[in-house]
Amino acid sequence: MTRRLSARDLALIAVGAALIAVLGLPGAFQPPGLSVPITAQTLGVMLVGLVLGAWRGALAVLVFLVLVALGLPLLAGGRGGLGVFTGPSAGFLIGWVPGAFVTGLLAEVRAPRLEIVGLFVAAVVGGIAVVYAIGIPVLAFRTHVSLAHAFTASMVFVPGDLIKAAIAAVIARGVERGYPLRETRSRRAEALR
Repeated sequence: MTRRLSARDLALIAVGAALIAVLGLPGAFQPPGLSVPITAQTLGVMLVGLVLGAWRGALAVLVFLVLVALGLPLLAGGRGGLGVFTGPSAGFLIGWVPGAFVTGLLAEVRAPRLEIVGLFVAAVVGGIAVVYAIGIPVLAFRTHVSLAHAFTASMVFVPGDLIKAAIAAVIARGVERGYPLRETRSRRAEALR
């Protein structure tokens, strides 16, 4: 089924891409011995998935990455251009698109009584597990280390990413209460009654 994007959808996608860009302004922290920086932009990826839903969230990330590829210095630390897609963090960047999609998809099926928990789980599965599943193999390939070594080195990011997932869940719940942007399955079921 083909679905056209409305003007509202396009505006939300643009705002989502801008949010990810703004979260790069604080810069990046480069842990000693690691080739992938710690940034707040992964929080943005989780947020766009949770708030905008699967398709609009993934499209917001895609728009952001296209702008980066075109040379805009939107990544933390003012990085941009095609070169960032050949470095050690390329897999994580590419993983943001399916990560936002899965986050949004899971957020739509959460249990109504476990709102925050469901949003947190969606952010962890999509924003961490999916992104890492793509990022770690590329990191291993680009840095010429074993997959096990890349996996172990990447675990330093998990505590911070869990905190980002919790923050994203709380913010998304607040946004959803004040200005619902996506329809959850529980809302669709209520509407059909």
